Amino acid sequence: MSSRRKPSRRTRVLVGGAALAVACAGVVGTVAANAADSGGTAPAAAPAAARGGDLVQSTHLTLDAATGAARAAVEAAEKDGRHVSVAVVDRNGNTLVTLRGDGAGPQSYESAVRKAFTAVSWNAPTSELAGRLAQAPGLKDIPGTLFLAGGAPVTAKGAPVAGVGVAGAPSGDLDEKYARAGVATLGH
Repeated sequence: MSSRRKPSRRTRVLVGGAALAVACAGVVGTVAANAADSGGTAPAAAPAAARGGDLVQSTHLTLDAATGAARAAVEAAEKDGRHVSVAVVDRNGNTLVTLRGDGAGPQSYESAVRKAFTAVSWNAPTSELAGRLAQAPGLKDIPGTLFLAGGAPVTAKGAPVAGVGVAGAPSGDLDEKYARAGVATLGH
C-alpha cells in the first residue's frame, strides 16, 4: 500500500488554475503572434491627430532658391577676383547648399556653414553679432556658431527662414558683401 496522500482540494484547485493560466497565456501569445505582420512586428497604433492649436507652420527656401543665392554670392566674389566658399542653411540650421569656389581655402568651407548658421540663429548679420561678444563673451562657445562678419539672414515677413554664409575673402566685410549679394537674389 502506498503511503502517498491524496492532494487536498485546495491544492488541486491551485494546480488546475495554474495549468489553465499557462494554457491561456499560450493562446494569447499565439493570437498576438498571428496578428503580427510578415515582418514580425506588431500592428501599428492608429495615428493620433494633432489639435490645430498644437501646430505651427514655417516657411522654407526651396533648393532652387538656395542654390541661386549661393551661386550669386560666388559670382559676386569672382567679379572682385576673390575665391570663397558659400553655404546656405535652412531655418533649423541644416545645410541646404554649399559651394566651394575655385581656389577657395580649405578653412572657408566650414567657416561659411558656421556663419550661415549663426546668421539664421540670431536673425542678424554676423558683423552685428560680432560686436555683441564684448557684452556676452560666452556667445562664442555656442556649438556651430562663428561670430565673424560674413553671414546674412534671409527673412520672410520678418522671420528668419535661412542664412547665407561666405568665407575666404581677405576680410569679413567682403565676405558679408558677397553673402548679401546672395540674399538679394531672393527678393527678385
